[in-house]
Amino acid sequence: QKQLVESGGGLVQVGGSLRLSCVASGRASTSALGWFRQALGKEREFVAAIAWKGSTIRYGNSVKGRFTISRDNAKNTVYLQMNNLTPEDTAIYYCAAAEILSRWDAGDEYDYWGQGTQVTVSS
Repeated sequence: QKQLVESGGGLVQVGGSLRLSCVASGRASTSALGWFRQALGKEREFVAAIAWKGSTIRYGNSVKGRFTISRDNAKNTVYLQMNNLTPEDTAIYYCAAAEILSRWDAGDEYDYWGQGTQVTVSS
């Protein structure tokens, strides 16, 4: 059973918006949830994360002020609203879940990963 399933990626023009969704199941549904991205030829990058009850939210420096993470625990879903997109945001976006975190931006601390969804920003 897949713990995390992302959706919402696609092709958008510069300055546009997209909203990604990630449905969590099993143990992932009661964990901290985060988004990472990986562009072609680059290392994985932390995007945002949110605690199970939403009390703590963190963003990567490159997306602060443009992206918003939220979650609806009744739907076991985490969202990533992405505004004012630029070509540098083009990447595969991954949803991840962590039962225990000491560093929100450390991908190695996340226990479950989704399959990823492609976001392409065209100029």
